[in-house]
Amino acid sequence: MSTATASSLDIARVGRATRIRGTIEVPGDKSVSHRGALMNAIAHGRATIDNYLTGADCMSTLECLRALGVEVTFDPTGGADGKPLVTVVGRGGLLQEPIRPLDCGNSGTTMRLMAGILAGQPIFSVMTGDASLSSRPMARVVEPLRLMGAKITGRSGGRLAPIAMEGGNLRAIDYTSPVASAQVKSCVLLAGVQAEGVTIVRSPALSRDHTERMLKAQGANIEIDGTTVIVHGGAKLRAVDVVVPGDSSSAAYWLALACIHPDAEITVVNVGMNPGRTGFVEILREMGGDVEIRNERVIAGEPFADLVARSSRLHGVKVGSDVVPRAIDELPLVAVMALFADGVTEIRDASELRVKESDRIASLGRELTRLGGQVEELPDGLKVRGGAALEHATCETLGDHRLAMSLAVAGLAGAGVDVVDAGCAVVSYPGFWQQVRSIGGAVALSDEGVDPA
Repeated sequence: MSTATASSLDIARVGRATRIRGTIEVPGDKSVSHRGALMNAIAHGRATIDNYLTGADCMSTLECLRALGVEVTFDPTGGADGKPLVTVVGRGGLLQEPIRPLDCGNSGTTMRLMAGILAGQPIFSVMTGDASLSSRPMARVVEPLRLMGAKITGRSGGRLAPIAMEGGNLRAIDYTSPVASAQVKSCVLLAGVQAEGVTIVRSPALSRDHTERMLKAQGANIEIDGTTVIVHGGAKLRAVDVVVPGDSSSAAYWLALACIHPDAEITVVNVGMNPGRTGFVEILREMGGDVEIRNERVIAGEPFADLVARSSRLHGVKVGSDVVPRAIDELPLVAVMALFADGVTEIRDASELRVKESDRIASLGRELTRLGGQVEELPDGLKVRGGAALEHATCETLGDHRLAMSLAVAGLAGAGVDVVDAGCAVVSYPGFWQQVRSIGGAVALSDEGVDPA
């Protein structure tokens, strides 16, 4: 039994579920929601973003845009089928200088993509965030933006937030990113579309391409050749309406749960199937997961599908190389699934996990061991031996939303878990704990701090 201690507040007490059944529609995709708001803010015209994610990260993006003089309206039920609807009136490429620091909250996507936009603006701005975001690496976007001519200062020489920037008069660059990161790529592309000349971004592997798709829809001159993206500066971007697919990272919790639970079947509808986001489904199928893809279609340029997952006999696999950038947010779930799989699962090439909302490698190693798992922490990943008898434990999240939900999945299929700081799930998945109940999970929420939606 774990010796972790916590207040009685902000705890989700999750019991082992005897049977799992249900059809779920997950909230809107976090990546697409961010981009729909940010990229339409510098366009010409008015755009709607249907099924906008109401998680804390995406709401931070809206507040930052309002501080930059962008007219943003939010209607919680104004979209199709009563989904959240955001309307953005673009400022035609020129944002208003903010009078106070832009608070990005816990959102690395907000800060890194906003940096690319602000670098092209002839204004002074400061971006800040919470303690977690202020510890996450920003040099990966600051360095290329400085090469383009942006004047940037910040903590630790600009490697950490707060970040202060004087933008405008950018020059194009040919940049080779040291990491396969959609955030780095997007930051440079958003600066490049405002720069003079042709900007080239080269990445070591494929990553999600939401930014490229949206820039193309907005009228930018953009070319894609494998892992290289070329954007021509000076484009007059036009506002485009966006239909946000269901978040594939959120869908992954239900797919994983269905496959590791002995009596389960879950259907997740309207899930985004962007090729840069399907790594988890590939890993799950390689482990022997029974996952069926139905009703594939394309809406507003993004692929959608319905996914059905069922109880499965999983086996250990080796995860690494090119699949990692396409499954980076779901790798905590791979570690959880490995607890229930036959043999050993090894996750490598995933050092990026150490600079997320928590050091997810260390956090997973510690918390899954508390649950009785046999887990070895590696410099760039984890080695998990399946088949150990799990036990109920109290586990810490360190405010990391993905860790909180991954632990819940482990508890539902294992021996239960008490998740401390469970309310952090609202960062990306409002209503997660209520949906756990809807498919047969037993969850007792403490009186304060847990998302009430």
